[in-house]
Amino acid sequence: MTLGLRLDEAVWGLLHETLELYRDNRRATGHLRHHLGRLEAPLRIAVAGPWQSGKSTVLNAIMGEEVAPVEVEDGSQVFTWFEDGPEPRATAYSSVSPPQELTVTKSVTGMRVDLVGWRSGEVNDIVVQWPTRALRQATLIDTPALVADAGGRSPVMARVLEDADAVLYLTRDGRGSDLRFLESVRDSAVGRAAPVNVVMVLSRADEIGGGRIDALLTARQLARRHRRDPRVDALCVNVVAVGGLVALGGRLLSESEYAALAALAAVPRPELEVFLLSADRFRAGELPVRIDGETRGALLDRLGLFGVRLATTLVRTGCDSRAKLSAELMRRSGLTELREAIARSFLDRREVLKARSVLAGIESLLRTERRPGSAELLARVEQILVGAHDFRELRLLPTLADGQLGFDADVAAEAHRLIGGNGIGLAARLGVEHEATAARLWEVAGDALWRWQERAEDPLLRLDQRRAARVVVRSCEGVLAEIAEGGR
Repeated sequence: MTLGLRLDEAVWGLLHETLELYRDNRRATGHLRHHLGRLEAPLRIAVAGPWQSGKSTVLNAIMGEEVAPVEVEDGSQVFTWFEDGPEPRATAYSSVSPPQELTVTKSVTGMRVDLVGWRSGEVNDIVVQWPTRALRQATLIDTPALVADAGGRSPVMARVLEDADAVLYLTRDGRGSDLRFLESVRDSAVGRAAPVNVVMVLSRADEIGGGRIDALLTARQLARRHRRDPRVDALCVNVVAVGGLVALGGRLLSESEYAALAALAAVPRPELEVFLLSADRFRAGELPVRIDGETRGALLDRLGLFGVRLATTLVRTGCDSRAKLSAELMRRSGLTELREAIARSFLDRREVLKARSVLAGIESLLRTERRPGSAELLARVEQILVGAHDFRELRLLPTLADGQLGFDADVAAEAHRLIGGNGIGLAARLGVEHEATAARLWEVAGDALWRWQERAEDPLLRLDQRRAARVVVRSCEGVLAEIAEGGR
């Protein structure tokens, strides 16, 4: 929340002032009206990363269905937009031709579309409507693999930053070229002041450490180290680790697949481990139980070798039904943490992130097409960024959740709640029942403000703790202002 004028209201006003300034420029006004429409549209979340970072697997795990990637016959690199719809359909969009509905067929790895009548490279976007709960609050964008051009920049990443409100950046280890791709986020004043729209995902966590049984735990520890790295912190609002294949396998595990895993788990562990040293051994070796090659291949496709190892261990230790095994695979995969990060950092703050996107679009236009009056509006952009408390809340949330500040657990939990970590409504922030009266809300908020003002001024606390306390104080002041206005 912001004190005084809300962020979305401030950006809406600036957008209309910019429209007035460029009213005689058709291209500029078209650009600005496009951004105006984005304020009313669902949040756009891009899933981006280099080749073989597991983008489609993670996207399918989020949606709970195997619909990505959408394969194009001619191998064209297109952006695929997944949005909610009453029935499956796909439409191709190009800058040179009218939109065209496509014939869609299910493939082994996702969906395939036939671009009849299109030349190679003509299609820029394919919009897929798919009826699923995961798409009701956001549009997911599957992007081509990131590859830097000769200047070290990525045209795909440039478009991601232009079209998406938020980004899940997938990487194996979050080092080297991955950080260079993300540094393009900071090319603007908005990017430098508000790096709150990127969550880094260590997306092949099951492969860390050679795929040992503790690989997912190791990946979580690596994610925590990344969160504490100043260079990563400057680029991302959070870092989470996910075993994409294990997550998707957990969501889609069938009864027949569970039966095969249970049969494998019945084999004494030393006997079975010989066949789980490599995919080739598992696929072709003479197992102590009768499981045909097709079923073995299906298990590897569903879970990967690490997932088969993990699943058989879980069955031995108490997952005695498909439902139990499925839930435990999803829990251990990190999918729950990823969905929580999407909910808290993106969906709960969708109005903030959409306003940020519009602000970035306004800044880009003002800098590239200068005219009398643009400097004053650029100063307004800077002013909005300085006053946007929403961005400070988003930056503080993962720091509190990770225990970096050293607050006691109860203190950190209260701060996390007050800045919107459990939801951005008044009752959720204050930890009271939704039916609480305004008097009750005022009393709880006033008490919280008093406590956190003391912490913000406590000379015995570290500087970073006092700075965090000041963010919480500002949130409490915003809550009191909203109560005074009659909001619930």
